[in-house]
Amino acid sequence: MEHNVILPANKRLVIKVGTAVLTQDGQLALERMNNLVNLIAKLKNEKNLEVILVSSGAVGAGYTSLKLDKKIVANKQALAAIGQPLLLKNYKKRFKEHNITCAQMLFIADDFDSRKRSKNAQNVMEILLENNILPIINENDVIATDELVFGDNDQLAAHVAYYFKADMLAILSDIDGYYNKNPREFSDAVLQKNVYEIKEEELEMKHSANSEFATGGIVTKLKAASFLMQRGIPMYLTSGFDLKNAYDFLVDGNHNSGTIFQTKK
Repeated sequence: MEHNVILPANKRLVIKVGTAVLTQDGQLALERMNNLVNLIAKLKNEKNLEVILVSSGAVGAGYTSLKLDKKIVANKQALAAIGQPLLLKNYKKRFKEHNITCAQMLFIADDFDSRKRSKNAQNVMEILLENNILPIINENDVIATDELVFGDNDQLAAHVAYYFKADMLAILSDIDGYYNKNPREFSDAVLQKNVYEIKEEELEMKHSANSEFATGGIVTKLKAASFLMQRGIPMYLTSGFDLKNAYDFLVDGNHNSGTIFQTKK
């Protein structure tokens, strides 16, 4: 028996979008960004949801202005510093068309380990959401050396969903769900619409990057899902390239595709 996880109005949703979705061929993928903005605007303005956006893409955005060698950590941090305001400028411009005001919040992993800092961030988040502002969150790559090399925004988004008391995390990725085997290698791979348990060996699969900028693969998404499942928060994984399934599920409440990770009630 499937347990449907439909978000009624006045609920809090974290949406995470990956670098592979936001950039293409060394440029920002503006059409996909527009489609994302339209989806969030519909969720906020018509569904009356509180939405928090966790957005990758700062390094990729920076690379559109300055072609530095991304393998060097300091270069990657410099690209993030260039790209973060570029990314936000594009978001602000597009959200303004829907009368939505954006705010920027940057975090490193340590921020969630500090009770004082996480409490401060929670206070600010509540003020923003109470006033219908859209918080846009990214990792603070310029100072997060270890996290920039080993971290990823899937983990960040899972922590954001937990610490800011969200009802669900939705990850929009270049992966349209969790399959029983790699769909890029096996034509008979089957999408698993509902996952109620993640085994330890699944969390230890070989890491693979989605693109030259992306640090995430399916494993980082499974780790994010596992973190949230242990805390009773469901996670939805679907494509960020074609938002049809995201609209079906998040707007219309129909789980036609994509994977929901949740513990059985």
